[in-house]
Amino acid sequence: MTLPEVAAVGMHDQSIDERIEWLFALAQRHSAQFVSPEAYLARERYLANHPTAIMVLKCMDGRINIPVATNTPPGIIQPFRNLGGMFNLGWPYLGEVLADHVQEKVAVGRRVLVLITYHFSRGSESRGCAGFGFDTDAAMAHTLEIKRQVEATFGSDHGTVYPIVCGFETDDDALVLHGSNGATLNVAELGESERGTLLQRLEALFPEMPGQMRCDLLPLIEGNMDRIAEVRTAGRTLDIEHREWMICVGRGFDFLHMPNLALIIGPYSPDLADPIRKAAGIIESNMRAGRIPDDGFLLLASAPYRDIGVDRARAQLKSRFLSQFAAEVIREEFPELAGKMRVRTAVLNWPSRTLERLEDADAD
Repeated sequence: MTLPEVAAVGMHDQSIDERIEWLFALAQRHSAQFVSPEAYLARERYLANHPTAIMVLKCMDGRINIPVATNTPPGIIQPFRNLGGMFNLGWPYLGEVLADHVQEKVAVGRRVLVLITYHFSRGSESRGCAGFGFDTDAAMAHTLEIKRQVEATFGSDHGTVYPIVCGFETDDDALVLHGSNGATLNVAELGESERGTLLQRLEALFPEMPGQMRCDLLPLIEGNMDRIAEVRTAGRTLDIEHREWMICVGRGFDFLHMPNLALIIGPYSPDLADPIRKAAGIIESNMRAGRIPDDGFLLLASAPYRDIGVDRARAQLKSRFLSQFAAEVIREEFPELAGKMRVRTAVLNWPSRTLERLEDADAD
């Protein structure tokens, strides 16, 4: 297990106050590690060797942890999260954020690789994607539609932006790459003797992909092979069950890259109430099944900012709006659960990844 996962062992059984205290301490440790000279130099070295920018569209399920699953340094892969990995590039805010991100990378000469993910469990359908009602075929069909939207937006020749549909099997943390020719590469089925053939396999899967981009995709596959071996050696009976005890709304939750703690909802959909309702339903189900204590759950809102002054002030307003909006949805739809809700509001300093807690929004 990674260090964050080790730190989370036993956390589900502690009181809600202890869990919240642990959460903010975790955020502080993440920031301290992110700004350390070693981590900074590791990112710079990685980007010098692998200049392709990587972004991933994924479910809010905390088990979908692509940086850990690929042994990639923190800060390299840019995540976008929403319930079930449900996105639509026609959503005004999402389209703007993605377009700005791509333009920023292209302006300095970098190509962009977009991983569009769905997830499933090989061991049990009930450990699949709750957002799609555990229907893997429906989740996969949705990712294919997102891929078509990415191509319609950024071009279908894939010279600069290359979208890949990618399955994520949560029992082993295994990637399943869907090639442009209909073939797939299930990393869980690869043996050590096949490492030397990976680049050729990627070329067969994505023949029109620029060579540098294939070379930059290769370490993700190699890292995933290492991660799968680690998971299989360590075992993870409890890690593969839904045990989330917090709902996070907004952006800036990279420090929560670990399984089964949080349901993370990006502020992208015009109908933000829908994923909030579904996340609250999962929390309520976890309490009723005894997977988490029923003494409380956390609603955490966050918005990132890059600059002090106006940018930070806008982030504060956004975060407060998100926490108030989400809390009101939960109070209206889940009045009994709302009585156990603890609300926290924060902003995230993006350059340092520092989570800055604002005043509490509840009176606990």
